[in-house]
Amino acid sequence: MEDNAQAKWYVAHTYSGYENKVKQNIEKVVENRRLQDMIQEVRIPTETTEEAEAPEEEGGKKRKKEDNKLFPSYVLIKMVMTDDTWYIVRNTRGVTGFVGPGSKPVPLTDKEVAALGVDFKKVSEATVGFKIGDTITVTGGPFNGWLGSVTNINMDDQTADIVVSMFGRETPATIAISRLKKLED
Repeated sequence: MEDNAQAKWYVAHTYSGYENKVKQNIEKVVENRRLQDMIQEVRIPTETTEEAEAPEEEGGKKRKKEDNKLFPSYVLIKMVMTDDTWYIVRNTRGVTGFVGPGSKPVPLTDKEVAALGVDFKKVSEATVGFKIGDTITVTGGPFNGWLGSVTNINMDDQTADIVVSMFGRETPATIAISRLKKLED
């Protein structure tokens, strides 16, 4: 497909809280007008967070919650920019405009798209605050106050695998990212 090579990611600004509605409306227009080759994908970058109903020590359950938007009031659209596609997106209810100077939309660079990652639901390591190999402090749960080394980061589950030294032995543990803090040098 020749159009696929021309498709780039653009950012549309929306009214606060209208992100999902804008996404649905654009997808509906694309389906009705058979414009899948021109407007290929609409995404709302989100992160998955865990919410505890009660502290884990008391048998509380964790619920996954996926509505933390990484960029509130913005929708990412992979599309071939033409007058028609610009008009469709720009006139979708809830869209206030494209990101770019004046009325000219500017596509995201390859570097910016790469920084967002292939799966927009994942949070970058910069947001986590540590990377594999870093020494961390556990800030909650049964290992509270222990030092460990990060061996793996699982963004889908929002956990990290660490190794703590316990009674002279290396002991692996999986801990929620929110309970880990990088040890400052």
